[in-house]
Parts: sequence; C-alpha cells; structure tokens
Amino acid sequence: MKPLLPVDDAKARLLDAAAPVTESELLPLSACDGRVLAADLPALLTQPPFDASAMDGYALSAADAPVIGSVLTVIGQAAAGHAFEGTLGHGEAVRIFTGAPVPKGADAILIQEDADRLDENRIRTTFEVRVGQHIRPRGQDFAEGETVLAAGRQLDFTALTVAAAMNHAKLAVYRKPLIAILATGDELLPPGSSPNPAQIIASNTFGVSALAKNAGADVLDLGIIPDDDTLIRAAISKAIAARADVLVTLGGASVGDHDLVQAALKAEGMQLDFWRIAMRPGKPLMVGAIGDMQVLGMPGNPVASLVCSLLFLEPLVRKIARLAPMPRMGLATTATALKANDHRQDYVRARLIVDDGQETVAEAYTKQDSSMMKTLAHSDCLIVRPPNAPELAAGSQCPIIRFRAQNV
Repeated sequence: MKPLLPVDDAKARLLDAAAPVTESELLPLSACDGRVLAADLPALLTQPPFDASAMDGYALSAADAPVIGSVLTVIGQAAAGHAFEGTLGHGEAVRIFTGAPVPKGADAILIQEDADRLDENRIRTTFEVRVGQHIRPRGQDFAEGETVLAAGRQLDFTALTVAAAMNHAKLAVYRKPLIAILATGDELLPPGSSPNPAQIIASNTFGVSALAKNAGADVLDLGIIPDDDTLIRAAISKAIAARADVLVTLGGASVGDHDLVQAALKAEGMQLDFWRIAMRPGKPLMVGAIGDMQVLGMPGNPVASLVCSLLFLEPLVRKIARLAPMPRMGLATTATALKANDHRQDYVRARLIVDDGQETVAEAYTKQDSSMMKTLAHSDCLIVRPPNAPELAAGSQCPIIRFRAQNV
C-alpha cells in the first residue's frame, strides 16, 4: 500500500490544479460587497468637482484681512448645493457652509468661531487668515479618468463608498465559484426527521456549505442520495451540467462494499489525483477532477469533513474566487502537555484563553474522538501536531489554526 500523502503536499497539489475564475458579471453597486473587481475602475468625475469649503464660516480674500481685527462686509451666502453666483470685491466676504463652492474672488475660509459679527452685514476677524485656509481644492480626492480601484480588489465598505463617489452605479466583478455538495448514505436523514434506530441526521452539508459561502462561493446542494450507484451518478451529472467549479462529496469515498462514491465518480469520468492523507481526522480525503470540475471527496464523519473543509476547501474556493488566503495560522502556548504524535499530522481541538500576562493559551479538550461535533463547536482553534512530533510540555509554544474569534 502506498504511504499516506503529507498534508502540505496534498494541499499544494490541490491548489496547483485550481484556476481562478475568468468570467465576470455586471452587478448593481448594492450587490457588490465582498466581490472581486474584474476591471480597473476609473473615476467618472472629479472629486471635489470645485474648490469647496471644509468648514462653516466666511469666504474671503486673504489679502483683505492682513491683520487680526480686519473688518469685512458680508454680501451673501453659499451652502452645499447652493453656490453664491457673484464675485467678491475688495473688503467683502460671503457666509459659507461646509461643502459649498468657494465663491469667485475668495481664496480662504475664516471659520465662524474666528469672526465677531459686528452687525447684520459686517464681521471682524479674530484670527489670522492664510491663502487656501480650510479650502478643499478641486480634485483633491481624485480626478476624472484616474484609476482609483484596480482589478483584483476585493470590494469592502471603503471601496464601495469611493466607487459610488466616482459615479459608478454598476461594477464588473468576477463571478463567484459554484460549489456543488453531495451527501450520500442510506443512514442519513435531513434535520427535522424521525430517524429509526439505524439512522442518523445528516449535518455535514450545513457546515461545509456555510464555510464555502463564507469563503466566497455560491453553493448547489445536491441533497442526500442513498447508496445507489445510479442515483449517485445522476447527482454527479447534475453538478457537471451546472458547470460547478468544485464537487464536494460527503461520505462513501472509501472502497468498502457500501462506499460507492469513488466508483461512481470514476464512471462519470473522474481522473483520481490522490486519495488518503496523513492527517487525523480526515485520512480518507480524495481529490480528482472531471474535466474542469475539481472533485473533493470528504470523509462522512462530520468533524473530519469540517476539518478537511477548513484545510482544503476554504483555500481552494478562495483561490478560484481570486481572494487572498485567510490568515488563520498562529502560535499559542499549550495549557497542558501534548503526547507524542504518530506518522499522521494531528489537528487537536482546543479553546483559546488569555491569561493574566495577556498570553494566548490553547487548552486542548481531553476527548478528541472525531465523532464529537460538540467539541468542535466549542473550540476556537486546532492545535497542529506534526507527524512524529515528540511530547510537548505544558507551557510550550505550538502552532494553531484559528477558525473563530478568540474568547477573552
């Protein structure tokens, strides 16, 4: 029997075979949060489109207020959306509000706190006036035709704001990867069912689907398929017809009498790349491809399928979606001793705590059986134990993979 493939080698082979999406779609600005820009985005106008006041106060010429105590005559008003149409003469000022265009003849703004109102039409300066003071010059933010956002930028609240300011109502963004998920097994029933003594409730799909969506994908749920070769092949054909980028199968990937998925995939044209990984949990992981559709065969064990999804599916989806990898790796201090490891890389469920010295501590759960979903739900990270790692004393540093915000 071939030796088990190391985790890093398996991940590298999976990602090397993945190609980022090239197709794009035009979406309303309101639908673009989290999407990846497919083309450089130039400004359609100049911002600000005119010299604008940055403060409430008075627009004037600095030459008309050479000293503190200069007196000027107020001849009008300018507000946002309402420009003063005239031109300032010698010794004149205009009452102005934030965002209003600076009138012709003015080159400074005296803020209202720095002016004494002598009467209805006159003010006296109580602070020095400098040319350009409190004026936002035309084009200070961006100029028409300037590329403000480059292709490949993931759009967040800041990028969407500037895109809107550049007068873009729609954006060209890369399409999301489509991930088809197929669960198999005679023993599985959907949540809300009444299982008989030999059946269990299917749970993997929901966690794997959520992880794929959070990584930037759309999900096609192919449902729960019994252990029937014809029905499994029909579901695989649906994924092919839907032009899924990745088909994720849950369960049935081994070669036992009731494990039909691998054979069904091969019958539908899958070229198997590798199968069986030197990791715990998740050894039965299978990777292959049917044409351009990658196939990721997950173990049926819920904890194993979620760990494999975190390690393999998330980075795969993000590469296809043109998103940077999630920064999940870190270091922590182990709260208890960790026993020596065997030839498989171990992923130990743990919760994170912060001690009095503000040190991040990973406290491994005593029970690590891969069937225990509750333990994973209560964990914040996975402690990574490399193959053949010696015993690690309490208080030692250990690598971790974070998947939830740290509990404090």
